[in-house]
Amino acid sequence: MKIAAVAASLILAMILPARAADTVTADDTARFLAGMEPSVDSPLMPLTKDPAWQGHARFFDNAFSQLDQRQLSRIRAWADVNLAAPRTTMFYMFSGPDFLYANAFFPEATTYVLAGLERPGQFPDLMKMPRGSLGPSLNQVASSMHTVLSVSFFITKNMSSQLSSGRLNGTIPILYVFLARSGQTVKEVSLVNLDADGNERPEEPNAKSGAHGVKILFTGADGKDRTLYYFSTNLANDGVPTSGFLKFLEKLGPADSLIKSASYLLHGGNFSKIREFLIANSATILEDDSGVPLQYFDAKKWQLQPFGHYLPPLGIFPGTYQPKLQELFKKATPIEFGYGYRWRRNESNLLLAVRSDAAVTGSAGPSMGPPTAPSTGAAAGSSRTP
Repeated sequence: MKIAAVAASLILAMILPARAADTVTADDTARFLAGMEPSVDSPLMPLTKDPAWQGHARFFDNAFSQLDQRQLSRIRAWADVNLAAPRTTMFYMFSGPDFLYANAFFPEATTYVLAGLERPGQFPDLMKMPRGSLGPSLNQVASSMHTVLSVSFFITKNMSSQLSSGRLNGTIPILYVFLARSGQTVKEVSLVNLDADGNERPEEPNAKSGAHGVKILFTGADGKDRTLYYFSTNLANDGVPTSGFLKFLEKLGPADSLIKSASYLLHGGNFSKIREFLIANSATILEDDSGVPLQYFDAKKWQLQPFGHYLPPLGIFPGTYQPKLQELFKKATPIEFGYGYRWRRNESNLLLAVRSDAAVTGSAGPSMGPPTAPSTGAAAGSSRTP
């Protein structure tokens, strides 16, 4: 009888497909890191009984609920009105792993490209973490998100140190959390890099590339397949021309571009090439005053609409005040959310720049009211703060 029972079990094992619970999926990992229960048959389910994870879940439930009420729901409502015909691709330079704001402003995009200096890291393997390390690791993930959850941006020097150490290092854990908390389902994840011609390649040990990244395939509530790229790459003039990154972007554009808390890098000459690329390859640029300076928008090609209040930049960014931008914002439309370094709602500024020539926008360009254009002059010589 015992032999017959064993034989029957073996036959069933051959006929029935392997259970998904035998492995931890990327989506289960993302949900677990986000303080959300994984699938019921996931090997991670027993770990949700850990008091450290339960405290982590309560903290994120509260933090993301407040963020949605204070910021993200208002941004989505604003975008519904003011970004009437968004592109399928969006670029977010100097972003770090900030998928939250990319998705809030451009939820209809099917391809997101984010870029910063921080490395993607490795895929989290929660089942191999030593006993007792779960709580500290989850605390580190939450700590690395503190400023973006509270004041809308990452602080570069803090993020660099937080994401370079610990068992859950790199940008992948943060991207996972933001995807899960944005209601997305992670399908596939792979490490990639770019060659000098902008061709995407699977990442390999010691691969030589100027752009190393992670590619995440996911779906939202609408069931559409979407792709998120995050690349660690040098966007300065001494790196971006040879990294292949701009050639990669060219294949995807024209796109909608988002810029937030970018340390005013686009104001200087060291980042002129990425600035010129964004102007030439964006159908829409949505930015705060740390983005492309007003003087680079040709009045014949761009329609400008200001929102919020323009105040002088913080003292740690000397020489970045724009008098003409101050004039433009005298007729700005109020906004109900904070954005950028001046993160308080009544101090934030947002500029919507829409390319008006048909060669870029065609019939798919966002609809706007009458253009508000600045006078043009000679050009002057990561969502984050230093």
